[in-house]
Amino acid sequence: MELESLGAYLKTRRDRVTPGDVGLRTYGTARRVPGLRREELAQLAGVSAGYYTRLEQGQAGTASQQVLDALANVLRLDPSETAHLHNLSRRPSTSRLVRPRPERPHQRVLSLLASLGDSTPAVVLGRRGDVLAWNRTGHALVAEHVDFTAPHDPARRPSIPRMFFLDSLTRDLHRNWDELALIHVAYLRLTAGRYPTDARLAELIGELAMHSREFAKLWAKGDVADCTVGTMYLQHPTVGDIDIDYQVWLQPESPDHRLEVYTPNDTASADALRLLSNQVADQ
Repeated sequence: MELESLGAYLKTRRDRVTPGDVGLRTYGTARRVPGLRREELAQLAGVSAGYYTRLEQGQAGTASQQVLDALANVLRLDPSETAHLHNLSRRPSTSRLVRPRPERPHQRVLSLLASLGDSTPAVVLGRRGDVLAWNRTGHALVAEHVDFTAPHDPARRPSIPRMFFLDSLTRDLHRNWDELALIHVAYLRLTAGRYPTDARLAELIGELAMHSREFAKLWAKGDVADCTVGTMYLQHPTVGDIDIDYQVWLQPESPDHRLEVYTPNDTASADALRLLSNQVADQ
């Protein structure tokens, strides 16, 4: 599957901005596009309509930072969406997909994970959402049906996006699955912009789009978002309902790798996590 182009992204963002959003009057005339017309966006951004059309069609070469920032301003892009726009603009038109080597978590990330012990659930994720490491409570919390040792072997590493969209047990675990699905897809798109030649990432996105209608529908929306904090409402098969917050810690030496830590956000959830941790210790 080919990853997203600059032109395709610009079109999805153009479609979601109405003339009223940017102060344009339409005088009741019929419109054939859901959002701004190309010439309207070009005028508001201070570029020619012909240049913007070529940009959206992938025929204008590399756009300047000033032009991209002007477009982002008109399109009302947030910082993550703007960063994605710039990432896409730097992608060579003739770039080929390459298969990167299996990821290896930095020792400092593993040391930080080890320092948490098993009382605080935590998972180390790679750039594509593969589980590179986890402690026993993190494993029991998010994927107790998966072999604990699987992250040790790159060929067997659990993929959180793949499980989230294609594994029924993982889907049943999340009471706010719909909300989290939006975040998963938006973050995958941000990652795809950062690593446009990653063949493994392209294959993952293609697989999910082929086998999950929900993923394909959300991917077509074109949304982009970072994923650093949030809430998960779980219906855990062992300890029942748990409401937890997740937060992501990054290491400068390995910015692709994310240490995701889970903490309870109420007393009942704290008790459930303590019970889960005790069960892990007993085992």
